[in-house]
Amino acid sequence: MNHNFLGRNDDPLERALQRRVLMASAAVAIMVIAHLAHRFADTSELRMIVGVVEFGGAITAMLLLLFGAPQSLRALRERREDAERAHAERKQINHLFRMTEMLQSANGYPDANAVLGATIELLLPGFGGALYVFNNSRDRLELSAQWHWSEAAPLRPVIAPAQCWALKRGKFHLNAGEPGALCCEHHLGHATVLELPMTAHGEIQGMLKIATMLPDARAQLAQAQPLATAIADAMSLAVSNIALREKLRTQALRDPLTGLYNRRYMEDALSRFASIAERSGTHLSAIMIDLDHFKKLNDEFGHAVGDAILRETATTIMSALRPSDIACRYGGEELLVILPECGLTEAIAKAETLRERIEALSTTHDAAISASFGVAAIPDSTRVVADLLTLADAALYQAKEGGRNRVVPPPGRDLPALAATSAARIGPHASADADSSNSGSDASIQSASAATRSAASCPSGVSV
Repeated sequence: MNHNFLGRNDDPLERALQRRVLMASAAVAIMVIAHLAHRFADTSELRMIVGVVEFGGAITAMLLLLFGAPQSLRALRERREDAERAHAERKQINHLFRMTEMLQSANGYPDANAVLGATIELLLPGFGGALYVFNNSRDRLELSAQWHWSEAAPLRPVIAPAQCWALKRGKFHLNAGEPGALCCEHHLGHATVLELPMTAHGEIQGMLKIATMLPDARAQLAQAQPLATAIADAMSLAVSNIALREKLRTQALRDPLTGLYNRRYMEDALSRFASIAERSGTHLSAIMIDLDHFKKLNDEFGHAVGDAILRETATTIMSALRPSDIACRYGGEELLVILPECGLTEAIAKAETLRERIEALSTTHDAAISASFGVAAIPDSTRVVADLLTLADAALYQAKEGGRNRVVPPPGRDLPALAATSAARIGPHASADADSSNSGSDASIQSASAATRSAASCPSGVSV
């Protein structure tokens, strides 16, 4: 603070007030001096001059008060408004800092969405918001969350980047519901929507949409754009970090080639489902799958075709499973499916469905593609979870010994009707040894049954 009243001051308002105070003080001083000099004036001319000077000082002081005070009050009002605006901006900055701090602690998209929704509601009251993020393939944006969004402007659940001007330009875009306005292809309804691409690490991570149905929507959104941009920038870093964590988590839990869960996740899931089945008294089934003659496919068509067959097989399996089922890559061309709350009969029926769908891939690749299946279940086959995979693997061994391209239940059990039908059917791509011993469906059933009864002594890790 400058305590020197007459010193230099760079504040225009304070300088103006100083000048007016000095001038008013001088006018009052002149008026007082003239009033004192009036009693010493001995002539009428001198008294008139002194009176004029005194009157002029009074008029000058009044004019300074009349014209200077409103200007000073107006300047003070503007100064107060500037101070209030600065205070509001500081509060917004503090809220943004708090939002950034909270986003650093977000464990996933639900946490980040909750923080973003609270921030928009606090800093942009009266506006609707929506967040879109890229999927793992980065070929489309999926709706992650929305807040106070008007039903007059429905949101698409999925947006292709080619449909959005904001994403194509990498800059904000205004979709105005008025004639002549350039709107994105995905825009629906008549609401005015501000779209902000969220960029972090040189890459677009998603898009933030801000909308309003007010009559002066364009002006309102133009005023809110700087703050909305700051929110989008803060959110983009959080989305980038969450996407990176999800990618690392996926790499730790899933097989990179097939997209199925890896063996580590399978072991944890199997233990968890087995505990649930034991407590609730429900069934738990496992299907062991092995692609027939996969090495021969690799040798004849190349590893690229072999990888493609593995991927399509995984996709085929996943398309036939429930959301609660778990499909894993057990190792090499061996796959494993865990079916919670599924008995042995239902598991065999599911395995037969998978066998038929995998065999249908032969037409796509113009190659002999088939798979053998071994099925076991708790408590139908065993009550010990450690024996579940051993029995399924022994059944798989018998399926390959019996001619491949078939479903076999665990050793020591009678063949259910569906499994018997599968075992009796020697596929067109079975091995030459199996073909040479095939003398009809009855003989095949007897061979598979005999092999089943002797499988208990087979090593669990055998793969033919």
